[in-house]
Amino acid sequence: MAPNIDSHITLEDIRRLFKEEVSEIVRKQVTHELEAIKDSLNFFNEKYEELRNKLENKVDIISKLESDNESLRTMLKEVSARLSATEQQMRENNLEINGIPENRSENLNSVFTQLTKIIDCQVDDNETIHITRVAKAARDNDKPRTVIVKLRSQRSRDSILAAVTKFNKKNTTDKLNSHHLGIGGSRKAVFVAEHLTLENKRIHAATRIKCKELNYKFVWVRNGRIYVRKDETHQAIFIRNLDSLKLVN
Repeated sequence: MAPNIDSHITLEDIRRLFKEEVSEIVRKQVTHELEAIKDSLNFFNEKYEELRNKLENKVDIISKLESDNESLRTMLKEVSARLSATEQQMRENNLEINGIPENRSENLNSVFTQLTKIIDCQVDDNETIHITRVAKAARDNDKPRTVIVKLRSQRSRDSILAAVTKFNKKNTTDKLNSHHLGIGGSRKAVFVAEHLTLENKRIHAATRIKCKELNYKFVWVRNGRIYVRKDETHQAIFIRNLDSLKLVN
């Protein structure tokens, strides 16, 4: 006969056992989910580090490219400045004459000879190498094409420029014009200046506009260089490029 075992289980025992069982299930479930979250966090941390490293590399590359780009810009400015200076130097013996009316049968050599006579600065024929008109920058420009005179020496060029200035100061009401050159029709003002490069012309034009706005009295060109002076009491300012206009204030 089997021994007598007390098998009486109370309701409290059932509740306790159920509670323990549920707690164990919940603990295992929470532990599993926490492990899953931990694995996910580790995965995202690894990806974040990968992205951060890639981003840092990209930032370094961009910084280097920006530095290289700035160096190239500086180098380009320097090369452009040297090319512009060389181009201007090639024109150092040239005169640029604007305002001479065009005629199909014109003789520019005779017109130039007449110009030097009227300003009382005759130049030997062998001093003049070449005289020609140049194409217009804009086709719709109705002004006559510019005349370029290539001389043998800068001294001849400067003598003519000085003589033109003297003539215009002496004849303030009848400055150099087409009638002085023996050209009929309406009277057209004639301007004689140094032969500037396109870049220097652009700088000269911008300089004149700003100086007019700020009431500067003097803007002039000497040997391809552009200068300004506010008045007789101020020092001259050399306008090397458009950035130099910041000095005009």
